[in-house]
Amino acid sequence: MKSPASISARQRKASALPEVTLSEDGEVRFLHLGTEWIQGSMIIDAPFEIELDYVQRMMAWLLFVDPDSVGKRRAMQLGLGSAALTKFCFKALRMDTTAVEINPQVVAACRGWFKLPPDGRRLRVLLADAGQEIRQAAHTGRIDALQVDLYDHEAAAPVLDSPDFYADCRSTLTDDGAMTVNLFGRDASFERSLQSICAAFGQDAVWAFKPTREGNTIVLAQRTPDRPTRMALLARAETVQARWGLPAVKWLRLFKPVA
Repeated sequence: MKSPASISARQRKASALPEVTLSEDGEVRFLHLGTEWIQGSMIIDAPFEIELDYVQRMMAWLLFVDPDSVGKRRAMQLGLGSAALTKFCFKALRMDTTAVEINPQVVAACRGWFKLPPDGRRLRVLLADAGQEIRQAAHTGRIDALQVDLYDHEAAAPVLDSPDFYADCRSTLTDDGAMTVNLFGRDASFERSLQSICAAFGQDAVWAFKPTREGNTIVLAQRTPDRPTRMALLARAETVQARWGLPAVKWLRLFKPVA
């Protein structure tokens, strides 16, 4: 099943935003925006773990940084979903974490039903349009891990997807920072999205996973292109897997540069 995240049209009135609904299937709780599409999920008895494969893959930037440096870095999510990435970066990785979400119902649902902690010194949730917030000078050159998941409730295509938007994303990154983006790899919009990312970052800076079973394809773009050896990536993947429980060794069979 396709798993998009959030919308971004600040000029719309709050009443026009889709209604948030919840469902449960055994041990897992799901977030929806007025449709059957899954916007996010949570294992009820393990609320700070990442349950969906594609969301786990949004953490692939960990393969390109020193694991001992992670807790000193900054993460930002555009599109809150069920807050899985936000919670993981804040709780498991101990990062300074900012999430941007336009729908106040999503924020309320995450706080009430998905164990999102309150704002504090290392955690803040901004109720804002992602396309406008990303251009704020306060973010320029300060984000190490930018995670973008901006589908509307109809799950047709990313609502922010132009070369200019991705250039704005690139401008937020530190020199060794990276952006990960959730795209739907079996949709006609995928190649257009990939071309827009390559236009903003340069083709040699872009990596992509194979699609998940549901069709989600995670694309990673580095501020500064880096091509570690296979052995270096494997060593890093083994550390990530041992330290944070993510299936990073498996990622290497599914993840490669686009050029």
